[in-house]
Amino acid sequence: MQNLLKALLRGLSLFIFGVAFFLTVWIVIPAPTFALLPLGVGAPEISPWLIGANTIAALLTLWYVRKSWLFRLVLICSLVSLTISTLPLRQFPTANQEAAKSMETALGADYASVSRSTALMRLQRAMVEATGSTVGVDVVNVAEPPTRSQPFVLIDVFRGIPEQPVRTTAGIPFATPDGVPLTLTVYHPPLKGQHPTIVVIYGGAWQNGSPNDDAPFSRYMAARGYTVVAIDYRHAPQYRFPAQFDDVKTALAYIQQHAVELEVDLNRVALMGRSAGAHLAMLAAYQPGNIPIRAVVNYYGPVDLTKGYYDLPHPDPINSRAVLKALLGGTPEEFPALYRQASPYSYVRPALPPSLLIYGGRDHLVQAKFGRSLYDQLQATDNRAVWIEIPWAEHVFDKVFNGVSNQLALYYTERFLAWALQ
Repeated sequence: MQNLLKALLRGLSLFIFGVAFFLTVWIVIPAPTFALLPLGVGAPEISPWLIGANTIAALLTLWYVRKSWLFRLVLICSLVSLTISTLPLRQFPTANQEAAKSMETALGADYASVSRSTALMRLQRAMVEATGSTVGVDVVNVAEPPTRSQPFVLIDVFRGIPEQPVRTTAGIPFATPDGVPLTLTVYHPPLKGQHPTIVVIYGGAWQNGSPNDDAPFSRYMAARGYTVVAIDYRHAPQYRFPAQFDDVKTALAYIQQHAVELEVDLNRVALMGRSAGAHLAMLAAYQPGNIPIRAVVNYYGPVDLTKGYYDLPHPDPINSRAVLKALLGGTPEEFPALYRQASPYSYVRPALPPSLLIYGGRDHLVQAKFGRSLYDQLQATDNRAVWIEIPWAEHVFDKVFNGVSNQLALYYTERFLAWALQ
């Protein structure tokens, strides 16, 4: 019986080591193919879990170090794996410090207090609109909305970020260009009324996705007093640019026309997008439109499509040139004007809406240096811009909503939006 127990413990230690080691190496090894990309995305985000697994594997292996060369090797590899798994948390303080500095530089040293008072006033306003009276509604006595208290909360990695109830309406039709039905999904705060609004545009290489993507973020922001409108657009390669941008403008026009029933405050609208959606959000924010855009949030969006075509990441798991050809119909040599027209970088000028740019330092789909180039150009033209680079993060890091990277991004995103939509 004792021998059986030892055999089981040996097998368990090897199993935990194998799984933990396999997942941990993707923190530092970029995914060479699209099929392996989820490993490169997810490993840094679950690194606290991997720290625990590597620690358990090392402790179990210690029991057998003197008896087997195999377990000596496993112990060494476990310690190496443990060291790698701590990399995101070791880099976190510096990344957070730089993010806070960028926020203060762009928004002012008191941006945090402005964000808090704005949230309180927004909740008070919503309560007045819901009750039709100011009686008994005092901002001093209104509890602070449940915003993130810290850039990183360890327990949330394991339990998830708590959710609050919101009202959701999906499948609202807003257009049928070429017979393609396009819809909105709207996330409303618990209290009815006209709320500051975030128009969200999904990513997916301009080729796939739906307004129901990234619902955890939309629900999170709705619970904090925003109307979140997630919009649809036609997909490449069947529909080439500027079809996607035309659909975004159509959606914004629909939102303007139906602001009352959608519970949208047209004087406080921000655009937000991820990847391809961030590209479209920037195009809409940086060009004149019917709705005054107060701010734009760009999560790892392409900004200069010509440079993106020639300066490829290594590895290149999605074949970036094929994606751009599918969107634009050819190469920059064939369509130079179209590539410029489709690049948000081309529209940088003074007096643009404030921009929050968040990129992963290990992004192998949209390299962070392109986002940094946009940030530098925005600063050079006297625009307000916040630059946040997450050194350990891959593309679409926020798909792991409670992950290390998204906790940092979410903390500053909600404060940026509270400041911009006050």
